[in-house]
Amino acid sequence: MSTTTPVSPQTSLAARFRAVRRRTLSLCEPLTPEDMMVQSCPEASPAKWHLAHTAWFFESFVLREFLPGYRVFNPDFAWLFNSYYQSFAAFPEKRLRASFSRPPLEEILSFRAHVDEAVERLLEQNPEPEALKAIELGANHEEQHQELLLTDILHAFFTNPLRTAYLAASAETPHRKGKAGSPQFLRFEGGMQEAGHAGEGFCFDNELPRHRVWLEPYALCERLVTCGEFAEFMADGGYRRPELWLSDGWNAVQNNGWRAPLYWTSDSGEWSLFTLRGARPLSQMEAAPVSHVSYFEADAYARWAGHRLPTELEWEAAAEGRLIAGNLLDSGKLTPAPASEFLDDEVPEHTPEGHALLSESPAFPFKRPWQLFGDCWQWTASAYLGYPGFRPLPGSLGEYNGKFMNGLMVLRGGSCVTPKAHIRASYRNFFAPDTRWQYSGIRLANW
Repeated sequence: MSTTTPVSPQTSLAARFRAVRRRTLSLCEPLTPEDMMVQSCPEASPAKWHLAHTAWFFESFVLREFLPGYRVFNPDFAWLFNSYYQSFAAFPEKRLRASFSRPPLEEILSFRAHVDEAVERLLEQNPEPEALKAIELGANHEEQHQELLLTDILHAFFTNPLRTAYLAASAETPHRKGKAGSPQFLRFEGGMQEAGHAGEGFCFDNELPRHRVWLEPYALCERLVTCGEFAEFMADGGYRRPELWLSDGWNAVQNNGWRAPLYWTSDSGEWSLFTLRGARPLSQMEAAPVSHVSYFEADAYARWAGHRLPTELEWEAAAEGRLIAGNLLDSGKLTPAPASEFLDDEVPEHTPEGHALLSESPAFPFKRPWQLFGDCWQWTASAYLGYPGFRPLPGSLGEYNGKFMNGLMVLRGGSCVTPKAHIRASYRNFFAPDTRWQYSGIRLANW
């Protein structure tokens, strides 16, 4: 009888660390050094900066803290590649990151190699549990920046007059033409629920503590709002009807001249959508989820459609225990896809723990997952606030999430550029309500 040798926590974490670091570099392979210098909007950062900052995070919060005798790569990097940790070091204005022509890319890559070797050395020393937690946090932090890197590249290439694609169009069969079927809603009983991260796996501090909430009965749409459906909102004067908009949303429409989602253009009279794989006509994307809309646009669309946006805890209660499956970064599509492309009737009905993985609604002709994770981050009607009893991490890492709990809205579910290993039902993303450069979309809800 064969036996399996248990894998130590540091061995498992070392493999994860290496995989995350390799993926960041692989995402930069299609880019030229000039591409990696572009910062096309204040929210974005150059790809070269992402490479440096993710190494900075490991050096600042792992190696300096837990590896005795660690030699910093360059003392100036402690402030140059700091993002927003006020209690750690001063830092340059974010909007100036495109001016960092020095250090050159070769030095940034050497910095990453220096940090990688030191983390590997730390993992060989049977480090204390707090060091392992810090490395896991660093890996998750880097996965966030992988998503941001692709989001920023999309905006940079869109603002370039050549509109060059990040990658060539996929050789797979294009999305089928035509609109999606009528949206179906799944009913949930509500009642007393528990929310927040459960279990011993990794989570961010803003997912804690686990707490009880009361939910009234509600319904969620099985899929996201599609490009074709949003085009109907536009054709019905959605961007010209102030009664559909929140006050700040209507101001944003007027001040920014919005008349379509970001990356939609109509130079030839027909709408076209710009993606990481180049421009696609709307006729090929009608059944795909609409993306790159603000919270204000999502809310206005929901009101126009006679529905509403879900709260974040309604979404979490529906998602908890379900399979993490869908159009995430690992699929390689890099653009939102119709729900039908990721429905799989081969998935088991339940996890080993007995959690339901599949929809049991009569709305589905087959038992299968629904479009819950991936494609687009889904705006919720919930402001980004701490849960009851929330406590940020100690020290400078307490600035990671807690200080942003003001004026932002929560998004759930991940996107087509979110790594699968990074997302979970309790994950809370957050952005300002006028943000459009992220892969953000719309799920409808009802009472």
